[in-house]
Amino acid sequence: MTRTRYTATDYVDITPLAAHQQWIAILGRSSAGPGQRQENFTPVETLLCLAAMYLVDSSRFSSAAAVRAPAPVPELARLFRRPPTSIVAKMDNLDGSRPKGNRNDILVAATLRSDPERLAVAYRACLAGARAAGVDVAVLPDFLGIEAGGQVALLGQDELGLSVLELAVEEALQSFADAGYGERETERIALAAVRVGQHRFARDVLANCGHACVFCGFAAPSAGPSHLLRASHVKPWRDATRRERLHVANGVAACPTHDAAFDQGLLTIEDDLRITLAPSLVRDRERRPEVRRYFESPHLYDHVALPAAATIVDVQYAQWHRVHIYQAG
Repeated sequence: MTRTRYTATDYVDITPLAAHQQWIAILGRSSAGPGQRQENFTPVETLLCLAAMYLVDSSRFSSAAAVRAPAPVPELARLFRRPPTSIVAKMDNLDGSRPKGNRNDILVAATLRSDPERLAVAYRACLAGARAAGVDVAVLPDFLGIEAGGQVALLGQDELGLSVLELAVEEALQSFADAGYGERETERIALAAVRVGQHRFARDVLANCGHACVFCGFAAPSAGPSHLLRASHVKPWRDATRRERLHVANGVAACPTHDAAFDQGLLTIEDDLRITLAPSLVRDRERRPEVRRYFESPHLYDHVALPAAATIVDVQYAQWHRVHIYQAG
């Protein structure tokens, strides 16, 4: 079995011709049988696994659960002649949350996740090579939706203030230093990881809430990402564990006005998803028509209309918000 040694350039500056040659080799391979060693991942495979991370949180899928991972994991597994566990394991290596994983994977992923334009070019080169090798859109869909042009648009970045990003780097410094990474490398890895994680969180939260503000029902225009609707953490990022930060039931979709009010504790969510306003906001609403316009009861969203409403916010996060954020006085 021939094992090609690839350099970082083979990944970050991949060409459609190089991708085409790799696809010919990929399509000609046989699936590894039990006990057989798999082929090394080519740059094409690695880059498409990296792109898949914008849609799928691989940390949610153990080896036993990898077969339940959503698209595009099953499609990539079939194309690469690999089990889904291998695709998920490669995504874990690329994620940057495991300092002792493959160093080349971690650094290549951080480089491309820090440069959306470069990632988009590499992704399109992989698809162009696939199309030239006869892999059509039915077999390998354009799962990022940018094959014809455009960049990878990250959602939910407004919530990642300076303090959040500094905390992400601080949390990573010691573990990555122990694995031999420098401070600048660690910073790039940590920031890339938290931005993509926040993107997946926001994407899932907005979908879970029907792409509408849970407090007033406002729905942003459907033409691409919008700053008019935000994915807000119920238990804030800085106070949450890594799992809680990415848990869809720790988030609600909100328009900017209600997002700010929620973050400041001027309203909260009860266990049954009723909305409670802080006494200070109730008093202000009685005196000021402009406040009443946004916070009058008829304008609060009817959660019964949402599918599976009880799963929108986990009770533990709602309770945390009421204890630590809500201004009950």
